Amino acid sequence: MEFNEVSYLGSFSKVQDCPSSNMPEFAFIGRSNVGKSSLINALCSRKALAYTSSHPGKTQSINLYTIENSVILTDLPGYGYAKVSKSMRKAWLKMVNTYLLKREHLYCVMQLIDGSIPPQQADIDFTNWLGENQLPLAFVFTKMDKKKKIGSGPEAYLDKLKENWESMPPSYVVSSVKKTGLIQLREFLLSPK
Repeated sequence: MEFNEVSYLGSFSKVQDCPSSNMPEFAFIGRSNVGKSSLINALCSRKALAYTSSHPGKTQSINLYTIENSVILTDLPGYGYAKVSKSMRKAWLKMVNTYLLKREHLYCVMQLIDGSIPPQQADIDFTNWLGENQLPLAFVFTKMDKKKKIGSGPEAYLDKLKENWESMPPSYVVSSVKKTGLIQLREFLLSPK
């Protein structure tokens, strides 16, 4: 399964500037450099739809794309480490929180987690924040083509969450490099169609 129609809607630094739509929205977010833009490019079978970089913090605004004229995919700035000022990080946090809490047609937050490393506190804190705010959530474990470090992988992350979570959100295991897991993720993104 491939996406046939993908369109870039624009890049916005304020939530109120984002165009309104009745289409369900899927927000992609994760720690800086987790591979959000690479995954979006792989999902959409495009090389440069979303800007990629080896340096954390390149996504600095809300980037919107339409998929099959039926859903919106949102690329949000990453949380955690990025080579930017504290004031810039604070502005991103406010922008992202406003988007997640106020966007009327947000269907699901797709939290990207690096599956090749052990669970990171920043990811766990963000997952718990999403749960506390009762936001719909699915996990996307990225970089699954890389050699996994001890204590890493989806199971390690989900086991860590069991300390506070009674049931687990849906999970997807992907590799943007090897193109694995993309079909299942595309099917999920088109499920509200």
